[in-house]
Parts: sequence; C-alpha cells; structure tokens
Amino acid sequence: MVSEVENKIIDFSTNLSEVWRVLTSGEREVLRNTAKILTFRKNEMIYCEGDEPREMICLLKGKVKITKDGVGGRSQIIRIIRPIQYFAYRAAFEGGKYLTNAQAFESSTVCVIPIDIVKKLIYENPDLAMFFIRQLSIDLGIADERTVNLTQKHIRGRLAESLIFLRDSYGLEEDGATLSIYLSREDLANLSNMTTSNAIRTLSMFSAEHIIAMDGKKIKIIDEDRLRKVSRRG
Repeated sequence: MVSEVENKIIDFSTNLSEVWRVLTSGEREVLRNTAKILTFRKNEMIYCEGDEPREMICLLKGKVKITKDGVGGRSQIIRIIRPIQYFAYRAAFEGGKYLTNAQAFESSTVCVIPIDIVKKLIYENPDLAMFFIRQLSIDLGIADERTVNLTQKHIRGRLAESLIFLRDSYGLEEDGATLSIYLSREDLANLSNMTTSNAIRTLSMFSAEHIIAMDGKKIKIIDEDRLRKVSRRG
C-alpha cells in the first residue's frame, strides 16, 4: 500500500491527466493501492536499454530525457518527458526489452505502476485503451517529423528547431523569454543531432545575431519570430 502522502501526490497529478478521468472509481483505487512514488537525482538513470519493462511510469515532477546510444556510443536524445506524461510502456506492449534509456535531467519524482495492472485495466476499459492508442500515434507522428528535420535541415535549422521544441514543451520563465529548462551544450547537441562543438558555435552565432542571449545554461529567446524562420528555412 502506498502512504497517504503518496496518494495525495498521485491524486493531485493524475487528476490533471486524461487517464485519471477515464477510470472508474474502482480502477482509481487499484492504482492507489499498486502505484509507487520514486525519486531520482539529477542524471540518475530511470531505466536502461536492454532492461525488462515491468512498469509504466508517469512523471510527476521534474524533467526526463529518453536517449538512444548510436554509432561509437554517441547518445541521441529521442524525446523529452514533461510532467504528467506517461512513458516506459511501449516496450512492454510490444513484449520486448527497452530500446532506449531514460535519465533524469534534474531531480525528478515519478509514479510507477506495474505493467500487468495497466494491461488488465486496458482490457477492461476501452477508453483507456484509446488513450494509449492516441498517445502512441502522437509519439510516432512527432518521431517521424523529427527524423526528417534532423536529417535534412542544416545545423542552424536543427538547433533553431530544438530551441523551439524546448520552448513549446516546457514554456518560459516569468520573464517571458528564458527557457524553463537548462541543458548542457552536450545535451543540446544530442537533441539536435550535431556535435557539441557545432552546437556551441551555432549558439554563439545566434547570440551575435541577437536571436538569443545566453547566461551559462540559461538561454533567453530574444527574437522568437526570427528563430522560427531559421527553423522553417532549415
């Protein structure tokens, strides 16, 4: 049984999710009694490629990156998870092992639900099944678009697209300009399918052109229209 505090965290977070809304009161109780709340430190691995999927995970607080190791051990950021998003279930539905890694960008709190419970609920609740069909379809569409963009756009277009992707995914801080996520130059390069040196050089060019401003890992978007134009032009 999860603690009363954990139940409050689950209720507060999942009440914002479509999943919680399509469940019956009995199904919600099942989740309360089987879910666990876990915390991960910054850069801590949540799961690794080759692991056996045993749970579905919902990010409650923090930021998580999904990565894939490529040629020469170079890491590519495939997706970025934001709060109240579910992940780590595709491999379980397929019946295989994880093909990616999940790592906390920062200190993160997750809700972990046994995958057997999830499958049982899906068999019994068509609305829940449709939720995951839609989610997988959305993820596939995003993956298709990013595959084209990251292979056909030039370096400037790829980096501009990544900055817009981060802006649209996590929003801006109270100043209305600074991205609400701080990435290392290496992470930004891995998200943009380029070397770290190219990412640093292109960021410096954007800064010199007054499209962005930088303060350590903080990136402020000065001219969003121009940034989107660079992304569109590729």
